[in-house]
Amino acid sequence: MSGNVTSLFRSTAAHSPSMAALARESGETAGAGPVDFCIPCNPYFPTPAMFDEMAGRLRDIITYYPSSADTITAELCGLLQLPPQCVAMGNGSTELITWIDHLLVRESLAVPVPTFGRWTDQPMETGKRVDMFPLQESSGFTLDLARYAEFIRARGTRAVVICNPNNPDGGYQNKQALVQFMDAMADRDLVVIDESFLEFADAEAEPSVVQEAMLRPNVVVLRSLGKNFGLHGIRFGYLVANPALAGRVRSMLPKWNLNSFAEHVVFMLRDHGAEYAQSLHQVRRDRLEMSGQLAALPGLTVYPSQGNFLFVRLPVGAEGTVVRDRMLTEHRVLVRECGNKIGSSSRFLRLVVRPQPDVRRLVSGMEQVLYGAGRGAAVPEPAAGNGYSSGTAAVDRLMSETNGKGMRAVTAQNAPAAIGAAPAVGTGTPLPAAVPVAAAAATVGPVPVPVAAPPLPQPAPYENPAPVPQPAPYESPVPVPQPAPYQGPVPVPQPAPYQGPVPVPQPAPYPQPVPAAAAVPAPAPAPVPVAAVPVAPMASPMAAYPPPTGPTPPGVPARGGLTAAQVRGTNGLESVQTAGRPGPQNWPNAAGMGQVG
Repeated sequence: MSGNVTSLFRSTAAHSPSMAALARESGETAGAGPVDFCIPCNPYFPTPAMFDEMAGRLRDIITYYPSSADTITAELCGLLQLPPQCVAMGNGSTELITWIDHLLVRESLAVPVPTFGRWTDQPMETGKRVDMFPLQESSGFTLDLARYAEFIRARGTRAVVICNPNNPDGGYQNKQALVQFMDAMADRDLVVIDESFLEFADAEAEPSVVQEAMLRPNVVVLRSLGKNFGLHGIRFGYLVANPALAGRVRSMLPKWNLNSFAEHVVFMLRDHGAEYAQSLHQVRRDRLEMSGQLAALPGLTVYPSQGNFLFVRLPVGAEGTVVRDRMLTEHRVLVRECGNKIGSSSRFLRLVVRPQPDVRRLVSGMEQVLYGAGRGAAVPEPAAGNGYSSGTAAVDRLMSETNGKGMRAVTAQNAPAAIGAAPAVGTGTPLPAAVPVAAAAATVGPVPVPVAAPPLPQPAPYENPAPVPQPAPYESPVPVPQPAPYQGPVPVPQPAPYQGPVPVPQPAPYPQPVPAAAAVPAPAPAPVPVAAVPVAPMASPMAAYPPPTGPTPPGVPARGGLTAAQVRGTNGLESVQTAGRPGPQNWPNAAGMGQVG
C-alpha cells in the first residue's frame, strides 16, 4: 500500500476513512482489502446464503423504488413487537441523531466523553452548548450515574445522552440503574439512551429500556441495525419513544428515506431469527477469547466491554498513529486509533471483535510492531506539525476554544464576557478563561496552553468602558422614567385587567383537576391500565439523586406518554403484528433482542 493510504487518516477529523476510500487509494480489488478491526460490524451476519439471495435479486433491488418508510417500519415493528406509533426509522442512526438535535435539543446537551463523535459534534454544529462529562481513565472509563446527574444539575443542562454500551470503551449500565436515572431526569427536556451496540451485550437477559421509554414523555431510545446485522453500507436504524416524540421526528423524515436494500433486509429477517441470535452468541464468545489474548501482551491494558469491540491502552512509549500506520502498511490490518475522539488520546485503540484466525493475525502484528527485534516499541515519529490525531488537540479545540458553547462560540471568543464566565469542564462552576484549559488537562489529558492566550488581553478593554456607561444612565433616568409611569396608570389599563379576571378563573379550574387531582385517583377506577403494574418498581427514584417530580404512578400515562397496556398494542394503538403475516419464528423481542438461542 502506498503512503496515500495512511494520509487518509490525517484528513479525517473525527472518524476513520471509509473502506471505499482506502480501496481507491490502495488500488486493491474488491474484497482484497485489509483485515478490518476498525469498523464495528457483526462478522457472522448475514449468512452466506442470505448474501447469495440478495445478490440474486440485486437487479430488482437497485432498479425500483422501495416501499414507503411506513411500510418498512410496520414490518420491523411486527418483528420486534413494537407499536408503529412509537417507532421512527432513519437512513442510519446518524440521520436520527441529526433530527433529534434539530427538533428536540434546545440550548444544551450533556454527554460523557469519550463517546460516539456525532453526539458531541452535531449539537455543536448547530450552536448548542455541549456539556462534556469526562470519563476517568483511573476508573476504567466507568460512568458514575449519580455524579453524572449532579453534573447535569450543576450545569443546568436541558438534554442528556447516555450510550449503552458506550463507544469506544464498551462500558455498560445496568437496566434498573438506567430506569432510575431516567426518572431522576424527569424534569429535563430530553433523555436519549443510545443502544446502538446493545445487541452484543450479555450482562442481562433483557437489557433494553425501550418498553420503559414509551411510558415516559421525555425519553428516546436509539438503536442501530447496520452494526447488528453486519450491514453498515445499508443505512438504517430506528428510535423508540412515546407517540408524541416519535411522531414529531417521523413527520420530518422524507417518505422514501429508506432504500430498497433496507427494505429487502428487513423483510428477510423474519425467516432468519435463529441465525441472527447465533451470530450474536458467537461474537460474545469471540470477545472473551480476544480480550484474553490481547491482555497477554506486555504493557497492554484491555478494558471490560459489552460491545462488539475492545478498548485498549498501548504500552508506555507506544504512539497510536504509528501503530495504526505500521499495522496497515506492514501487516494489512486496519485498527481504530482513538486520538481524534474527545476525551481520549493516541495511546488508545478500539479493536473490533473478529473470528479467531483474524485475531491471531492481529496479535502477531501487534507483537512485531510493539516489541519487534531491533525496532523497539512504537514511538512517536519526529514532529511534523500535522497534529492530525492528537486527542488532546481535539479536547483543546472543543472544550477550551469553545468552552462547551458550540462552534458559533469560536467566532465570539473575542468577547470578554463570554470568555470570562466560561464554565469549567467537569464542573458547573464559572471559572476565569485560563482555568477551563487547566481543568480539561486535569481530567482528560495534557492540553496545549496557547488557547489561554487570547482571553488575557481582553479584560483591559472591558474595564475601560465600565466607567463610561455610568454617567449615561445618570442623565437618562431623570427625564425618562417620570413621564413613563405617569402615562401608564392614567389611561384605561385598569378596566382591562377588570375584564380579564372575570373569564379567566372559569377555565382555570378545568386544567387543575386534570394533572393534579386526576393524576393519582384516575388509575383506581380505570380497569384497563392494570397491565402497567409491573412497571411500578422501575419508577422508583435513586437515593443518590431523587427526581424533582415524582415518578408516574402505575397505570397512569405521563404527559404525552403511554400506559403499559397501550405499549402492548391495546387501547387504541394498532396491533404490533403485521396484517397478513405470521408472527416471527425464533425472533427475540425488542427488550431482549438477540437473547433467544
